[in-house]
Amino acid sequence: MLETLDAAAVHRWCDGGLEALRAHQREIDDLNVYPVPDGDTGTNLVLTLTAAQEAVASALHEEPRTPLGRLMARMARGALLGARGNSGVIVSQILRGMADSFASAVAVRGAELARALREATDAAYAAVARPVEGTVLSVVAAAAEGAGKTRSDNLVTVARAAARAAAEALDRTPQQLPVLARAGVVDAGGRGLCVLLDALVDTVEEAEFEPSAPPAVASVPALAPEPAESDCAGQGYEVQFLVDAEATAVDRLRETLAGLGESLVIVGTGDDGGDGLPTWNVHVHVPVAAIGPAVEAGVTAGRPYKISVTHLAEKRPGTEARGAVVVAAGDGLTALFEAEGAVVVGRNPSTAEMLAAVHACGAASVVLLPNDANTHAVAIAAAREAEAAGVHVSVVPTRSPVQALAALAVRDHGRPFADDVIAMAEAAGACRYGEVCTAQRDALTVAGPCRAGDLLGLVDGEVHVIGTDLGDVSHRLLDRMLGGGGELVTLVLGADASPELEGDLRGHVHRTWPFIELQCYAGGQPRYHLLAGVE
Repeated sequence: MLETLDAAAVHRWCDGGLEALRAHQREIDDLNVYPVPDGDTGTNLVLTLTAAQEAVASALHEEPRTPLGRLMARMARGALLGARGNSGVIVSQILRGMADSFASAVAVRGAELARALREATDAAYAAVARPVEGTVLSVVAAAAEGAGKTRSDNLVTVARAAARAAAEALDRTPQQLPVLARAGVVDAGGRGLCVLLDALVDTVEEAEFEPSAPPAVASVPALAPEPAESDCAGQGYEVQFLVDAEATAVDRLRETLAGLGESLVIVGTGDDGGDGLPTWNVHVHVPVAAIGPAVEAGVTAGRPYKISVTHLAEKRPGTEARGAVVVAAGDGLTALFEAEGAVVVGRNPSTAEMLAAVHACGAASVVLLPNDANTHAVAIAAAREAEAAGVHVSVVPTRSPVQALAALAVRDHGRPFADDVIAMAEAAGACRYGEVCTAQRDALTVAGPCRAGDLLGLVDGEVHVIGTDLGDVSHRLLDRMLGGGGELVTLVLGADASPELEGDLRGHVHRTWPFIELQCYAGGQPRYHLLAGVE
């Protein structure tokens, strides 16, 4: 058993925590309380911890004897940049709180671990605009309280107490959140944190565990260094390119570019470059003398293409350039947003992917439209990172692509950016949004019980209609939405929509609501058969 937590133990904890999350990934995904096809908390935590593990491995490769505080900080930063979903961001902040506490510690024994968990709790609550009990926040707070109550300096004793208190708090989450009680489940994010704390207990109880080699995962972003006060100071040009390369070659590319410049982001796109190699999006700020070496590094790694070099003076505050980043899936939706001048990021992006999209705008001021409540925290995290690099970023909390379309329609670059953001937020808020999807599990909803395979019609995120026929469910959904008034209806058809669906919906709206203006687009989005907006 360990008496003190050291860097080697943090490495083992990171490896063990990731392995445990992978083992429980499906279980945690299935704790999603809603029957909609977005129950991916377990998957998001696995991707978040994978990025943290890559950061730890990279730090130890650069400096085999990395001190505990510095290694924990790299782990937390890796988790932040790789964070997906609100749960991933909150866990990254828990790790950051622990890292901040360890930074000044001479030795991490039980008492210091308890202090670190208190700081982790503060950081987690600070990351959420409206903290809700019965979530991962309650679980981390209980872990900190349980650790503190031991009044022990024994590392194993405190770790066990924290894990035990977290498990007890997890069992209480259905009593705190009625939606969990109705679904008969505990909080998914809280369950993930319990898995991580159990892995910490295993680490401090067994000091001889050998960490596994980090996997190469193309879809997980590489890590940017902590931003300096001004990423632009002395780094006058932005170099961007795509490169098809093996993950090991990208590791060497990362090291080379980190030595040449700043604000480095390397994002695996998840695509196949056509020659069996994954594709990576590379972005770095360098001085003029390093432009050539940066591109040459890409040639060494693989096959770079779509190379661009932009003077940062053209992109930073002092110019009038503005940009927008939108989260969306589907060829049709992507084309719609790109026609509005937005940079589009695929669904469920990481912090680093959103950050890369902000830089790709080439603008001094950028608005982020997350289009999903579960991506809002990621957008906030990306905005903070971009602000540290000198880009003015605001997040409009859109919950659906139809709200983003409404927001972009009122943009006016002739007015101050802050006023433009307010106008966009007001337009998005005035747009009620609806969705039709297939239920992924049996559930009790506000509209009654549903079975896996049923069609669900949701208004502003709540199930209002349950049925088995797409046309019927869509009609009832539109009638429910228009019953409260409206002048303009926007319909976005999903990837599996039949050729007849548009005509059927147009006919229903024109017969039932003859004075409504109707716009209909082929969005091509997966998962949701229909998106609807009423303004």
